Amino acid sequence: MSIYADTSFFASLYLTDKHTAEAERRLRSRPSIPMTPLHVAEWMHAVEQHVFRKAISRAEADLLVQRLREHCAQGVWKPVAFPEQSLELCAQLAQQHTALLGTRTLDTLHVAAALELKAERFWTFDQRQEKLARAVGLRVS
Repeated sequence: MSIYADTSFFASLYLTDKHTAEAERRLRSRPSIPMTPLHVAEWMHAVEQHVFRKAISRAEADLLVQRLREHCAQGVWKPVAFPEQSLELCAQLAQQHTALLGTRTLDTLHVAAALELKAERFWTFDQRQEKLARAVGLRVS
């Protein structure tokens, strides 16, 4: 079964929060999870926002970045290109669902990418994104 995880999932694995234990539990099955350049860019922003808010130090952030790079090199995450058609699909999903669900661009872009990558399951800790994923037929857990 193919799984797409949004950046909230990856952030919970590296930046301890209320979802960390659940994210770690899901990984115990050792799924192959794609990581796109969008994930990396958004994840980097999450880490740097933690530095900005003084939730972690610069040194801690640098260690997290190093750990992510190591995990990518070790094949923990499956590197994939961002699907080009995701932007067009994102706009379509916005027109169909945003007025009802209140989804943001990045929420919709991740769901579009999951669809383009033929994911069957969508992992997120974002409620709006979860509602959209369910609305378009993705299994959410």
